[in-house]
Amino acid sequence: MSEREYEININPDWIKMYLGKIVLGLLILVGIFTAVKTVGPEEEGVVVRLGEFDRVVEPGLNFIFPYGIETMHKIPVQRQLKQEFGFRTESANQRSEYSKTAYGDESMMLTGDLNLTDVEWVVQYRIIDSYKFLFRVRNAEKTLRDMSEAAMRKIVGDHTVNEVLTVGRQQIATSVEVLLQELCDEYENGIRIDQVVLQDVNPPDPVKPSFNAVNQAQQERETLINQAEAEYNRVIPRARGEADETIQLAEAFALNRVNRARGEAERFNSLFEAYQQAPEVTKQRIYLETMEKILPKIGNKVITDEKGNNVLPLLNLDKKN
Repeated sequence: MSEREYEININPDWIKMYLGKIVLGLLILVGIFTAVKTVGPEEEGVVVRLGEFDRVVEPGLNFIFPYGIETMHKIPVQRQLKQEFGFRTESANQRSEYSKTAYGDESMMLTGDLNLTDVEWVVQYRIIDSYKFLFRVRNAEKTLRDMSEAAMRKIVGDHTVNEVLTVGRQQIATSVEVLLQELCDEYENGIRIDQVVLQDVNPPDPVKPSFNAVNQAQQERETLINQAEAEYNRVIPRARGEADETIQLAEAFALNRVNRARGEAERFNSLFEAYQQAPEVTKQRIYLETMEKILPKIGNKVITDEKGNNVLPLLNLDKKN
């Protein structure tokens, strides 16, 4: 059979039948592909029917009208998202790599005392309302980025460069977080701000050595002040304690002398009263008491008779038997 005879014998109805089956199969596959949607565990699906919001579906296997009648947007409502400013994370491994190239316009800003500073920060947020996130604001993530940059520039503009670089960093981050949440509520973009973190704050590269020298001088000044306060706290309390001790000893000595003087005066008055009642007895008692105090202090005593003229009994008086 020649090639011409083979072509003539092909039935056109068969071709239409086969083409119809192929088209039908393709339509079924496209219908299944466009109708079956899987929503992840951290997501929820927002179904739009002919361009209008219809419903929100939960995670799992879901079915929608095929062929573009309904479309689904998957929103990660259970995941914390973040936006980086002034840098980008190239790889998040054990040693993360960052890139600052071409992001200087985001991070370079003016402080309240008209100084430039390079501020890198991260905004961590969550989508809490997928409907508002999709339909209240056009391109909510781009809008959030613009709001974050505006809020940071506003807050940094209210502080001096020293506050931005040193002690005011936490306060600035907190203020930006509060202001950014207020803007999100005002715009109704369905976003909740979890945290604003100042990743790094530095002076511009041309003036960085001068800023470092100033910071070092300030740190040295703080160190000297702390050392002086430590020395003050070590010496002054000790001196005050010694002064208090001296004062207390003096007061105790004065009290002792006063009490002793009063006791001696009362003793003298008692003796005087006793003397007035019995002079001879009082004289004898005073004499004996005085001799009792004096005799133990004069050492060995030898008492002889006035008529005795022999000195031999006086020899070897210190000899111990």
